[in-house]
Amino acid sequence: MTWTQMQPLLTQACVDTLYMVGWSTLIAALGGVPLGVLLVLTDRGGMLRNLAVNRVVGAVVNVGRSLPFVILLVALIPFTSAVVGTFIGPTAAIVPLAVGAVPFFARLVETAVREVDRGLVEAAQAMGGGTGTVVLKVLLPQALPSLVAGLTTTVIVLIGYSAMAGVVGAGGLGDLAHTYGYQRFETTLMLVTVAVLIALVTLVQLLGDAAVRFLGRRERAG
Repeated sequence: MTWTQMQPLLTQACVDTLYMVGWSTLIAALGGVPLGVLLVLTDRGGMLRNLAVNRVVGAVVNVGRSLPFVILLVALIPFTSAVVGTFIGPTAAIVPLAVGAVPFFARLVETAVREVDRGLVEAAQAMGGGTGTVVLKVLLPQALPSLVAGLTTTVIVLIGYSAMAGVVGAGGLGDLAHTYGYQRFETTLMLVTVAVLIALVTLVQLLGDAAVRFLGRRERAG
């Protein structure tokens, strides 16, 4: 296969991968941040201490994290079909990707929020700040560099998951490597696809590291 033949396939596969990873990252952030904060607030010493809720939420997160993605992908086929009308294609893949990413990112959020200086929380409370104020004006802003680092890790994990989902018809770079590289013995295309995946992961890591350094400098300057 020549480069002219490979280029449109690679372009479409990259678009599909970015589409899947982009939407699932957004859903992971929207779901993972509240879950992670809730785990901190309801734990011992938290502002909303409630061990029953903490244990239930923690158990749900642990179950979600412990399931291998391939098993999750297959187990969610009925749910995926009910949500988007099919279990094949990039849009369908967003469902299991998001379900797998939310608990993963929630634990990273929990770790990041726990690292916030307790003195800042107590100072905000002493000034009359309620739970919402402490979360929005102290915990999340102070944890922002760690949250960005955690989100970077999540995106990289999702790129790997999306390649795995491609093997079962989700589209994207994984599907391209499997369909042409493995089934049709187009070794060159498979190697190029792997190189694109490596470049994509490296780019995400570099951008994430740069964002973390920028936020860290701004925090120290403030």
